[in-house]
Amino acid sequence: MAQIDDIIENFELLDEWEDRYRYLIELGRTLAPFPDALRDEAHKVQGCASQVWLATSAAAGNGGPVLTFEGDSDAHIVRGLVAVLLAFYSGRPARDILASDALALFDRLGLREHLTPQRSNGLRSMVERVRAEASAALAHAA
Repeated sequence: MAQIDDIIENFELLDEWEDRYRYLIELGRTLAPFPDALRDEAHKVQGCASQVWLATSAAAGNGGPVLTFEGDSDAHIVRGLVAVLLAFYSGRPARDILASDALALFDRLGLREHLTPQRSNGLRSMVERVRAEASAALAHAA
């Protein structure tokens, strides 16, 4: 999986939306295979027009739980959005996740302005799901 700093740098090098679009699809192809056993209602992100699944695991860290995410979608563009989201959030402490603004990152990358309203709502749903997982992990650790 690509690192978020590399993704940001690559997006900044791409001037045309079509090139960014292709890069986003390529990022989606780098996601690890998502287990079929997790393609269920419990892991499905509600509020997305496409099928999106997200699985979370938590490990103890010095500053509280550290979350790792896996995800997938049945749509190429959305799968790329999932890849960016996972690069931004996965492997970070829950407190950092709650203090971070992924939607601002997507604005910085110029992605949200090129998404349909349905995809933009789905992106918001994915971010809310990640934040809810971080809140739950913190509550469970307390």
